[in-house]
Amino acid sequence: MTREHGIPVTTPLQTLIDMALRLDRAGIERMINEADKYNLAHPPGIRRALDHRAGEPGVARLRQILDRRTFRLTKEELERRFIPLAAAAGLPVPLTGQWVNGFEVDFYWPDLGLVVETDGLRYHRTPAEQARDRLRDQAHTAAGLTQLRFTHEQVRYEPGYVRRILAQTASRFAIATK
Repeated sequence: MTREHGIPVTTPLQTLIDMALRLDRAGIERMINEADKYNLAHPPGIRRALDHRAGEPGVARLRQILDRRTFRLTKEELERRFIPLAAAAGLPVPLTGQWVNGFEVDFYWPDLGLVVETDGLRYHRTPAEQARDRLRDQAHTAAGLTQLRFTHEQVRYEPGYVRRILAQTASRFAIATK
C-alpha cells in the first residue's frame, strides 16, 4: 500500500497482480496497456518486479501473459482483437508500434515485408487523417511492402473474413520463401 493525496491505494504493480486473479487474459492485457500508456508501469519493469514476488497469488498468471513470445503492447482494443486472428491465420507474432518508412504502424512482420493497419474511427475519420493514411500506404508500397487494412467492423464482426485474407496472404509469403 501507498498513499495518493492521503488516500491509501495499492501500487500499480500490486493492482496488476491482484487483478490477474480476477480478469480474463484480454482484461489483464488491457490493464497492462493502460498502465504503460499512463506511465504507471511498463512491461519490462513489471517482468523484472515479478521476479521478486514469486509465489504470490496472481504472479504466475501475470508472468505467463507477459511472456515475450505472446504479449504485445497495443494502443487499442481493436488491435488486441486482431492479434489472435493473425495467429489463427498462421502468421508469427508481429512487432507493434514500429516506425516503418516514417510512419508508426499497428502491426509489422519485417521478415515477410507485411504491414497491417486496423482502422477504428477514432484516428481515421477526418479527411486529413485519411489523406495521411494514403501517404502511408503509398510509402509502404513504394518500399516493396505488402500493406493490408482492416476496419473495426471487419475485425469485430467479420473475423472469419479477416482470418481468410491473412491466411491467403501468409500462404503467398510461404510460397515466395520456398
